[in-house]
Amino acid sequence: MSLNVDDLAASINFFTTHLGFHESVAATGFVTLTRPDSADIVLVARGSRMLPGSVREQRPAGVMVYFGISDVVAEYERLRREGVPIAAPLREEPWGERLFQLTDPNGIVIQFVEWVPPAGA
Repeated sequence: MSLNVDDLAASINFFTTHLGFHESVAATGFVTLTRPDSADIVLVARGSRMLPGSVREQRPAGVMVYFGISDVVAEYERLRREGVPIAAPLREEPWGERLFQLTDPNGIVIQFVEWVPPAGA
């Protein structure tokens, strides 16, 4: 997954400080972030010449980075203790999805989900 961001340093800091990623590849205008239990995330500075001209100035819109985890309540509490702004508070959907959402400094929505038995099951 590759995302264009206005403030590369802010997103790098957010993903490494709060979400357990580390930089695996970095150069002027981009970074690849890695976490052993997740797909890599590539962040590219918007306007970078490494991007095709047709997408060079685009910002992510309607993009949600999704993490399926085994204890969403513990992750929610940890992030709240760290002072990370919660965009959508912890909730449980009737079909068996327990989730919450964050938004990184560049507006990337990050959703944490744990699948639980549906209500009434």
